[in-house]
Amino acid sequence: MVKSHSLSIRPAIAGDVPLLNTMIHELATFERLEASITEETLLRDGFGPRPAFRALIAESQGASAGYALFFSSYNSFQGRSLFLEDIYVREPFRGKGIGKAMLARLAAIAQAENCLSILFHVLDWNANAINAYRALGATLLDEWKVFCLEGRSLEALAQLGNQETRP
Repeated sequence: MVKSHSLSIRPAIAGDVPLLNTMIHELATFERLEASITEETLLRDGFGPRPAFRALIAESQGASAGYALFFSSYNSFQGRSLFLEDIYVREPFRGKGIGKAMLARLAAIAQAENCLSILFHVLDWNANAINAYRALGATLLDEWKVFCLEGRSLEALAQLGNQETRP
């Protein structure tokens, strides 16, 4: 746990799921996206027998200030890494170093787990975040493009994968 005068950063626990769900939906609104995640899904996926993610909760002066959601990843060229899915600081707490403190805590976790990098996405219109990440020494990988298979495309491809292969 990281603690300063009024800031503490701690691992999320199952009891934080309602708060985590609320903040994820707040982030989606900020990013102009829709979130369909539910508390039940978060509980199952983050706190069940095989957690798919971990999260940090930031609290400032006793109030929930933000969260970071991340998971282990593997880079075939480098080895272990962490993937930062979300980092979110609530509006009243922005500009106070909370995001940087959560990233610093995540960097410490990455080092302790022998990870060589932390990867994350940022929306191209979020200039404040891009500038903040660059100021920390993060590199923007312009040459890489993110693809997403979902919905009907995912279903169609899965059907192909479920068919028997024939010589």
